[in-house]
Amino acid sequence: MKKILVPTDFSEHAEHALKVAAQIARKNNGEIYLLHLLELPNHVADDGIGESNAVGGSAGIPEVMFFMKKVRERFEEIVNAPYLEGIKIVEAIQFEKAFDGIMKHSKDHGIDLIVMGSHGASGFREMFIGSNTEKVVRTSSVPVLVIKKDEGEFTPQKFVFASDFSKEIKEPFAKVVEFANTFNMELDLVYVNTPNDFKSTHAAEKLMLEFASGFNINNLNTHIYNDVNVEKGILHFANSIDADMIGMCTHGRQGLAHFFNGSISEDLVNHAVRPVVTFKI
Repeated sequence: MKKILVPTDFSEHAEHALKVAAQIARKNNGEIYLLHLLELPNHVADDGIGESNAVGGSAGIPEVMFFMKKVRERFEEIVNAPYLEGIKIVEAIQFEKAFDGIMKHSKDHGIDLIVMGSHGASGFREMFIGSNTEKVVRTSSVPVLVIKKDEGEFTPQKFVFASDFSKEIKEPFAKVVEFANTFNMELDLVYVNTPNDFKSTHAAEKLMLEFASGFNINNLNTHIYNDVNVEKGILHFANSIDADMIGMCTHGRQGLAHFFNGSISEDLVNHAVRPVVTFKI
Protein backbone atom coordinates (compact mmCIF):
# COMPACT_ATOMS: atom_id res chain seq x y z
CA MET A 1 0.00 0.00 0.00
CA LYS A 2 2.54 2.53 -1.18
CA LYS A 3 0.24 4.61 -3.41
CA ILE A 4 -2.93 5.83 -1.71
CA LEU A 5 -5.59 7.78 -3.60
CA VAL A 6 -7.79 10.18 -1.62
CA PRO A 7 -10.52 11.91 -3.65
CA THR A 8 -11.56 15.14 -1.95
CA ASP A 9 -14.39 17.62 -2.26
CA PHE A 10 -12.91 19.52 0.71
CA SER A 11 -15.74 18.37 2.96
CA GLU A 12 -15.44 17.25 6.57
CA HIS A 13 -15.90 13.61 5.55
CA ALA A 14 -13.14 13.88 2.95
CA GLU A 15 -10.81 15.22 5.64
CA HIS A 16 -11.64 12.26 7.89
CA ALA A 17 -10.51 9.98 5.04
CA LEU A 18 -7.34 11.99 4.44
CA LYS A 19 -6.33 11.78 8.09
CA VAL A 20 -6.62 7.99 8.00
CA ALA A 21 -4.76 7.82 4.67
CA ALA A 22 -1.95 9.91 6.18
CA GLN A 23 -1.48 7.41 9.00
CA ILE A 24 -1.47 4.47 6.58
CA ALA A 25 1.03 6.24 4.32
CA ARG A 26 3.32 7.06 7.23
CA LYS A 27 3.22 3.47 8.46
CA ASN A 28 4.07 2.10 4.99
CA ASN A 29 6.42 4.85 3.80
CA GLY A 30 3.83 5.57 1.13
CA GLU A 31 2.58 8.61 -0.76
CA ILE A 32 -0.85 10.18 -1.11
CA TYR A 33 -2.48 11.12 -4.41
CA LEU A 34 -4.91 13.89 -3.53
CA LEU A 35 -7.52 14.29 -6.25
CA HIS A 36 -10.20 16.92 -6.78
CA LEU A 37 -12.70 16.43 -9.58
CA LEU A 38 -13.97 19.70 -10.96
CA GLU A 39 -17.42 19.34 -12.50
CA LEU A 40 -17.96 22.63 -14.27
CA PRO A 41 -21.34 24.33 -14.67
CA ASN A 42 -23.08 23.34 -17.90
CA HIS A 43 -22.74 26.73 -19.53
CA VAL A 44 -18.96 26.60 -19.04
CA ALA A 45 -18.59 22.99 -20.19
CA ASP A 46 -20.73 23.72 -23.25
CA ASP A 47 -18.37 26.53 -24.17
CA GLY A 48 -15.70 24.01 -25.06
CA ILE A 49 -14.27 22.70 -21.83
CA GLY A 50 -14.63 18.94 -21.87
CA GLU A 51 -13.70 16.09 -19.60
CA SER A 52 -10.34 15.64 -21.29
CA ASN A 53 -8.91 18.62 -19.33
CA ALA A 54 -8.65 20.60 -22.54
CA VAL A 55 -9.74 24.23 -22.34
CA GLY A 56 -11.30 25.91 -25.33
CA GLY A 57 -13.75 28.71 -25.95
CA SER A 58 -12.74 32.12 -24.67
CA ALA A 59 -15.95 32.91 -22.75
CA GLY A 60 -15.47 30.11 -20.22
CA ILE A 61 -11.78 30.61 -19.50
CA PRO A 62 -12.05 33.31 -16.77
CA GLU A 63 -14.56 31.22 -14.85
CA VAL A 64 -12.38 28.13 -15.18
CA MET A 65 -9.33 30.04 -13.97
CA PHE A 66 -11.35 31.22 -10.97
CA PHE A 67 -12.34 27.64 -10.08
CA MET A 68 -8.75 26.44 -10.51
CA LYS A 69 -7.41 29.22 -8.29
CA LYS A 70 -9.85 28.38 -5.50
CA VAL A 71 -8.99 24.66 -5.66
CA ARG A 72 -5.26 25.37 -5.54
CA GLU A 73 -5.82 27.59 -2.48
CA ARG A 74 -7.65 24.75 -0.75
CA PHE A 75 -4.90 22.29 -1.70
CA GLU A 76 -2.30 24.62 -0.18
CA GLU A 77 -4.27 24.76 3.07
CA ILE A 78 -4.60 20.98 3.19
CA VAL A 79 -1.00 19.99 2.41
CA ASN A 80 0.24 22.29 5.18
CA ALA A 81 -1.86 20.49 7.79
CA PRO A 82 0.31 19.08 10.61
CA TYR A 83 -0.98 15.51 10.11
CA LEU A 84 0.49 15.46 6.59
CA GLU A 85 3.96 16.62 7.60
CA GLY A 86 6.70 14.52 6.00
CA ILE A 87 4.35 12.66 3.62
CA LYS A 88 4.74 13.04 -0.14
CA ILE A 89 1.52 14.51 -1.59
CA VAL A 90 0.80 14.41 -5.31
CA GLU A 91 -1.99 16.87 -6.11
CA ALA A 92 -4.25 16.68 -9.14
CA ILE A 93 -7.26 18.56 -10.48
CA GLN A 94 -9.30 16.91 -13.22
CA PHE A 95 -12.27 18.15 -15.25
CA GLU A 96 -14.31 14.96 -15.00
CA LYS A 97 -17.29 13.52 -13.23
CA ALA A 98 -16.23 12.22 -9.83
CA PHE A 99 -16.63 8.49 -10.39
CA ASP A 100 -15.00 8.50 -13.86
CA GLY A 101 -12.10 10.61 -12.65
CA ILE A 102 -11.41 8.42 -9.63
CA MET A 103 -11.36 5.24 -11.71
CA LYS A 104 -9.10 6.79 -14.37
CA HIS A 105 -6.67 8.27 -11.83
CA SER A 106 -6.44 4.97 -9.98
CA LYS A 107 -5.57 3.09 -13.16
CA ASP A 108 -3.17 5.71 -14.57
CA HIS A 109 -1.10 5.92 -11.38
CA GLY A 110 -1.07 2.29 -10.24
CA ILE A 111 -2.91 3.06 -7.01
CA ASP A 112 -2.76 0.39 -4.27
CA LEU A 113 -5.56 1.67 -2.02
CA ILE A 114 -8.40 4.19 -2.32
CA VAL A 115 -9.51 5.92 0.89
CA MET A 116 -12.83 7.77 0.72
CA GLY A 117 -15.08 9.57 3.14
CA SER A 118 -18.80 8.88 3.19
CA HIS A 119 -21.81 9.99 5.21
CA GLY A 120 -23.92 7.06 4.01
CA ALA A 121 -27.42 7.29 2.57
CA SER A 122 -30.88 6.02 3.23
CA GLY A 123 -34.34 5.79 1.74
CA PHE A 124 -34.96 7.09 -1.77
CA ARG A 125 -31.53 8.67 -2.04
CA GLU A 126 -29.85 5.33 -1.38
CA MET A 127 -32.08 3.41 -3.80
CA PHE A 128 -32.21 5.75 -6.78
CA ILE A 129 -29.23 8.07 -6.59
CA GLY A 130 -26.54 6.28 -4.65
CA SER A 131 -23.16 7.91 -4.07
CA ASN A 132 -19.81 8.07 -5.79
CA THR A 133 -18.40 6.05 -2.90
CA GLU A 134 -20.83 3.19 -3.61
CA LYS A 135 -19.94 3.21 -7.31
CA VAL A 136 -16.22 3.11 -6.52
CA VAL A 137 -16.76 0.26 -4.02
CA ARG A 138 -18.64 -1.70 -6.67
CA THR A 139 -16.17 -1.12 -9.50
CA SER A 140 -12.65 -0.55 -8.18
CA SER A 141 -10.08 -3.25 -8.86
CA VAL A 142 -8.02 -2.09 -5.85
CA PRO A 143 -9.16 -2.15 -2.21
CA VAL A 144 -11.41 0.72 -1.12
CA LEU A 145 -11.42 1.88 2.51
CA VAL A 146 -14.50 3.91 3.45
CA ILE A 147 -14.29 6.21 6.48
CA LYS A 148 -17.48 7.50 8.10
CA LYS A 149 -16.21 9.71 10.93
CA ASP A 150 -13.10 11.19 12.50
CA GLU A 151 -11.17 8.09 13.59
CA GLY A 152 -8.54 9.99 15.57
CA GLU A 153 -5.49 7.78 15.99
CA PHE A 154 -6.04 5.00 13.45
CA THR A 155 -4.71 1.89 15.17
CA PRO A 156 -7.23 -0.86 14.31
CA GLN A 157 -6.82 -4.08 16.30
CA LYS A 158 -9.81 -6.24 15.32
CA PHE A 159 -10.62 -6.76 11.65
CA VAL A 160 -13.84 -8.63 10.83
CA PHE A 161 -13.89 -10.31 7.42
CA ALA A 162 -17.24 -11.78 6.41
CA SER A 163 -17.62 -14.13 3.46
CA ASP A 164 -19.12 -17.35 2.15
CA PHE A 165 -15.48 -18.53 1.80
CA SER A 166 -16.00 -19.90 -1.69
CA LYS A 167 -13.12 -20.56 -4.11
CA GLU A 168 -13.62 -17.25 -5.94
CA ILE A 169 -12.72 -15.39 -2.74
CA LYS A 170 -9.25 -16.98 -2.54
CA GLU A 171 -7.50 -14.48 -4.82
CA PRO A 172 -8.80 -11.25 -3.22
CA PHE A 173 -8.32 -12.82 0.24
CA ALA A 174 -4.56 -12.49 -0.25
CA LYS A 175 -5.07 -8.70 -0.18
CA VAL A 176 -7.23 -9.08 2.94
CA VAL A 177 -4.39 -10.89 4.70
CA GLU A 178 -1.87 -8.29 3.55
CA PHE A 179 -4.12 -5.53 4.89
CA ALA A 180 -4.55 -7.27 8.26
CA ASN A 181 -0.85 -8.04 8.62
CA THR A 182 0.14 -4.47 7.72
CA PHE A 183 -1.60 -3.24 10.88
CA ASN A 184 -0.82 -6.42 12.82
CA MET A 185 -4.57 -6.82 13.31
CA GLU A 186 -6.46 -9.77 14.69
CA LEU A 187 -8.29 -11.20 11.68
CA ASP A 188 -11.76 -12.43 12.67
CA LEU A 189 -13.34 -14.56 9.96
CA VAL A 190 -17.12 -14.81 10.32
CA TYR A 191 -19.63 -17.01 8.55
CA VAL A 192 -23.16 -15.66 8.94
CA ASN A 193 -25.83 -18.33 9.14
CA THR A 194 -29.27 -17.24 7.89
CA PRO A 195 -32.59 -19.14 7.80
CA ASN A 196 -32.25 -19.55 4.03
CA ASP A 197 -28.59 -20.61 4.05
CA PHE A 198 -27.64 -22.58 7.15
CA LYS A 199 -24.50 -24.57 7.90
CA SER A 200 -23.74 -26.56 11.02
CA THR A 201 -21.01 -25.25 13.32
CA HIS A 202 -18.78 -28.17 12.33
CA ALA A 203 -19.23 -27.54 8.59
CA ALA A 204 -18.76 -23.75 8.86
CA GLU A 205 -15.63 -24.03 11.01
CA LYS A 206 -14.12 -26.62 8.67
CA LEU A 207 -14.91 -24.40 5.68
CA MET A 208 -13.17 -21.37 7.19
CA LEU A 209 -10.10 -23.23 8.43
CA GLU A 210 -9.55 -24.97 5.09
CA PHE A 211 -10.07 -21.68 3.30
CA ALA A 212 -7.47 -19.87 5.44
CA SER A 213 -4.87 -22.64 5.25
CA GLY A 214 -1.92 -21.68 3.08
CA PHE A 215 -2.13 -18.01 4.00
CA ASN A 216 0.40 -16.45 6.36
CA ILE A 217 -2.00 -14.86 8.87
CA ASN A 218 -0.45 -13.33 11.97
CA ASN A 219 -3.50 -13.63 14.25
CA LEU A 220 -6.58 -15.61 13.15
CA ASN A 221 -9.94 -16.35 14.77
CA THR A 222 -13.04 -17.99 13.25
CA HIS A 223 -16.66 -17.38 14.19
CA ILE A 224 -20.17 -18.50 13.24
CA TYR A 225 -22.97 -15.99 13.78
CA ASN A 226 -26.72 -16.55 13.33
CA ASP A 227 -29.00 -13.75 12.16
CA VAL A 228 -31.98 -12.96 9.94
CA ASN A 229 -29.78 -11.84 7.02
CA VAL A 230 -26.10 -11.47 6.18
CA GLU A 231 -25.87 -7.69 6.51
CA LYS A 232 -27.47 -7.59 9.96
CA GLY A 233 -25.31 -10.54 11.01
CA ILE A 234 -22.09 -8.76 10.03
CA LEU A 235 -23.09 -5.52 11.77
CA HIS A 236 -24.31 -7.29 14.92
CA PHE A 237 -21.23 -9.53 15.11
CA ALA A 238 -18.88 -6.56 14.63
CA ASN A 239 -20.68 -4.83 17.49
CA SER A 240 -20.47 -7.92 19.68
CA ILE A 241 -16.66 -8.09 19.54
CA ASP A 242 -16.20 -4.29 19.31
CA ALA A 243 -14.41 -4.62 15.96
CA ASP A 244 -12.40 -1.72 14.57
CA MET A 245 -13.01 -2.48 10.89
CA ILE A 246 -15.17 -4.61 8.59
CA GLY A 247 -13.91 -6.21 5.37
CA MET A 248 -15.81 -7.79 2.48
CA CYS A 249 -15.40 -8.81 -1.13
CA THR A 250 -17.59 -7.33 -3.84
CA HIS A 251 -18.66 -8.83 -7.16
CA GLY A 252 -18.98 -5.49 -8.92
CA ARG A 253 -22.40 -6.31 -10.34
CA GLN A 254 -23.83 -3.83 -12.80
CA GLY A 255 -27.22 -2.96 -14.22
CA LEU A 256 -30.28 -5.09 -13.51
CA ALA A 257 -28.31 -7.84 -11.76
CA HIS A 258 -27.13 -5.27 -9.24
CA PHE A 259 -30.57 -3.65 -8.88
CA PHE A 260 -32.41 -6.89 -8.12
CA ASN A 261 -29.72 -8.77 -6.21
CA GLY A 262 -28.38 -5.80 -4.29
CA SER A 263 -24.89 -5.59 -2.84
CA ILE A 264 -24.12 -6.41 0.77
CA SER A 265 -20.84 -4.50 0.48
CA GLU A 266 -22.60 -1.32 -0.62
CA ASP A 267 -25.24 -1.71 2.07
CA LEU A 268 -22.49 -1.96 4.67
CA VAL A 269 -20.79 1.13 3.28
CA ASN A 270 -24.07 2.96 3.83
CA HIS A 271 -25.06 1.58 7.20
CA ALA A 272 -21.89 0.71 9.13
CA VAL A 273 -20.41 3.27 11.48
CA ARG A 274 -17.08 1.46 11.49
CA PRO A 275 -14.60 1.74 8.60
CA VAL A 276 -15.40 -0.71 5.80
CA VAL A 277 -12.78 -1.99 3.35
CA THR A 278 -13.80 -3.83 0.18
CA PHE A 279 -11.84 -6.08 -2.14
CA LYS A 280 -12.90 -6.80 -5.73
CA ILE A 281 -13.40 -10.44 -6.76
